[in-house]
Amino acid sequence: MGRIKTIARRSFLVGSAAILGGVAFGTYMYKRDVENPLAADLAEGEVTFNPFVKIDADGVTLITPRADVGQGAYSVQAHLIAEELDIDLETVRIDPGPPSAAYYNGVVAVEGMPVAATSETLMARTGRGAADVVGKLMGLQITGGSSTVPDMYERLRTAGAVARETLIAAAAEQSGVSADQLRTHNGAVVLPDGTQLAYTDLAATAAQTPVVEEVTLRDPATWKTLGKPHQRTDIVAKSTGTQEYGIDIQMDGMVHATTRTNPAIGGGITGFDATEAEAMRGVQAVLQISGGIAVVADNTWRAFQAANAVECDWGPSPYIGDTPKQFEEVAASFIEDRQDSRFKDEGEIEEALDTAEDVLEAEYRIPYLAHAPLEPMSVVVKLGEGRLDIWTGTQIPRFVQDGAAAVAGLESGQVHVHVLMSGGSFGRRLEDDYVRQAVEIAMQLPDTPVKMVWTREEDMTHDFPRPLAMSRARGAVADGAVQAFDLSIAAPSVAESSLARLGQPAMGPDVAIVAGTWDQPFAIPHYRVTGYRVPAMVPVSSWRSVGASGNGFLHESFMDELCHAAGVDPMAERLRLCSHDLSRAVLEEVAKMSDWGSDLGPKRGRGLAFTLAFGVPTAQVVEVSDTPDGIRIDKVFVVAEVGRVLDPVNFEAQLSGGVIWGLGHAMNCELTYEGGMAQQDNYHAFEGMRLHQTPQIEVRGLENGEEIRGVGEPGVPPAAPALGNAIFAATGQRIRELPFAKTVDFV
Repeated sequence: MGRIKTIARRSFLVGSAAILGGVAFGTYMYKRDVENPLAADLAEGEVTFNPFVKIDADGVTLITPRADVGQGAYSVQAHLIAEELDIDLETVRIDPGPPSAAYYNGVVAVEGMPVAATSETLMARTGRGAADVVGKLMGLQITGGSSTVPDMYERLRTAGAVARETLIAAAAEQSGVSADQLRTHNGAVVLPDGTQLAYTDLAATAAQTPVVEEVTLRDPATWKTLGKPHQRTDIVAKSTGTQEYGIDIQMDGMVHATTRTNPAIGGGITGFDATEAEAMRGVQAVLQISGGIAVVADNTWRAFQAANAVECDWGPSPYIGDTPKQFEEVAASFIEDRQDSRFKDEGEIEEALDTAEDVLEAEYRIPYLAHAPLEPMSVVVKLGEGRLDIWTGTQIPRFVQDGAAAVAGLESGQVHVHVLMSGGSFGRRLEDDYVRQAVEIAMQLPDTPVKMVWTREEDMTHDFPRPLAMSRARGAVADGAVQAFDLSIAAPSVAESSLARLGQPAMGPDVAIVAGTWDQPFAIPHYRVTGYRVPAMVPVSSWRSVGASGNGFLHESFMDELCHAAGVDPMAERLRLCSHDLSRAVLEEVAKMSDWGSDLGPKRGRGLAFTLAFGVPTAQVVEVSDTPDGIRIDKVFVVAEVGRVLDPVNFEAQLSGGVIWGLGHAMNCELTYEGGMAQQDNYHAFEGMRLHQTPQIEVRGLENGEEIRGVGEPGVPPAAPALGNAIFAATGQRIRELPFAKTVDFV
């Protein structure tokens, strides 16, 4: 594809690169074509041109391997292929495909590299190229980091174009008409006399036709659906309740299971008494699994009730079990021995602070946060002789395949993962713990489909949350300008925790600890960002927008403090400091949209925040009112630069959803631990934004950049600081700890 070919032409040398433990690969390995998984089981008359398109006499199948967890990934992938293939999506089948190295992600690894999105140095360009190398050599099939569109933009368009041109070649052979006299239209090759040869009718001939490798992608000016408002492919099913999620699967002979594991994370089980549970209606078995028990019954509700009736003897958690003590450990981590990174160190920060007339200091805190997707963890597994089938929503199908194989004692090729639509994730489906549990159950019930569903309480209390974090910031202002900004952040490492569960080491600094802070495009004369790694406490994982989700609050709240200390307008000062044209345009646009600087009236305030995360400069302005009953959020204006808006409707939905997600968690949510046990076990104790609290949201996308970017996560990081800064503007109260509801009421 375009990006891959560019790297190949430059003969990018991987040479002895140690990848997750150290296997040496050479350039030839990277250049070698990845095996097409669709070619393995083709029936007579079927044809596949690449890993993304398959055609037979019954229809066209488009493979959309990036997981759909509600963000519209299946839809945008299908549209990218269909635009070049020239086919109506209402006539095709959309399938996520099998786990395969062919579906590697060549962009997601960039987020783990200390490479600023604004940098165009040789080192930065090389680092981005290396991400594709790593992704391909590892066969890294993963959905995350807002990487679906950036990674698939050229690959899927090229796949569609290759299929189109090969079908034209097949039509030329079948009809005797020269290929240059043929065109395509809505799933058919059109002859000069108007005769249409359907792609399905050409499949058999195309199967014998050499694949056309050199293709020209269509000019975006000629696009039929991309870049224009169009309907997502799943909108009808989701609107009518007919969309099938993992939790909806039904099979003949299926049994229903649930599990209970130690509520004190990692504590294990020392014994249990299932006498009462085994006597309950519909209960078929109570089984021991790693760390707890499983109940098998004739329906899910009965399994839930019986699981609660099992008397379990739990062991103690091996982790620091109480949130106050956890924060003490975080506070103790601002020491040299725990320094993890210092990717930004410009000017002479110590000298600038030592000589400043006044030094502003502030400490900020953010809590653990649960993923809490609407669909709790669920999976169907069936273990037969030498074969294991798994049906679930997942963002990591190859890791699921390998993990399940290890549990079952099988080879990875004997495990067949059928990826389904997920009812939310926010990062939770980057884990495979629930699948491993279900495999343990299936091993005790061979040849039986087992549907395992967690209770909401099990789901909430056994999550791998977003880590808590703390920042200590120092700054100085002079002559009406921000002169020095020294930000230190301490947090547990998501990479270390997640990779440990995969049996892999975490090498080098964890960029997530300082994501959304160290690479911000502000030319402050003395500017330093330092990350400190807190020793592992409860296991943590990626949460929507990962480290930037909380770091936006840590950075932009203190930036606002510095602006006010300098006596300057927060918008004007950011624009003065901004060293990146695309980011400056985003700030200017949000200023226009929000009529920044106009008088809102008494007891009202505006707050601004900007975060560049996942390569996307995003600015938000939040307007609030200080009412007798509490803070009311009135309006939010959000602008993001993504290079090209492929689906304006979904673009607005994703940014609006990110705002609501970010604001709701900033207002109300935290996950706390006592004795190693999560104290919030359902939505009543982890309440997001309610419908009556939802503000009017105006969204605008800019297309000034050359790089195509994703938009599923960038809307989250600026939301919390923009709200906090607005509360300060309206009330004069600066809040330095989330959630805000600890300090103020909301209406």
